Amino acid sequence: MIDREEELEKLSLLSMQMILHAGDARNDVMKALTCCEEEEYDSAEKLLEKANKNIVESHKLQTDTVQKEAQGEEPIFSLLFAHAQDTLMTVKSEYELAKRLVRVFRRLDEKIDGRKA
Repeated sequence: MIDREEELEKLSLLSMQMILHAGDARNDVMKALTCCEEEEYDSAEKLLEKANKNIVESHKLQTDTVQKEAQGEEPIFSLLFAHAQDTLMTVKSEYELAKRLVRVFRRLDEKIDGRKA
């Protein structure tokens, strides 16, 4: 049987993976917003798609961990895992806002330019 110290180490590694995926997603979201400022909407949308893939990967890691508790495994508290969840949640919110901003500004520019809205 795996001891608690090994479980905590595994959870720490998983937490770092979550944070890395979320951090990569955040970088792509910020790049997408820069593209939006420069009216490069196609590039912005591609970056948001890439960001979403990292968000999904981070979320899968979180879900797998939470499901273990739901299946009756005794949970291990980890401040690092709590931080990873917080980071993921924040990046997901940033992603959703950026996605909407890109759409809104694209439509606005299309209207201003007299193109199809």
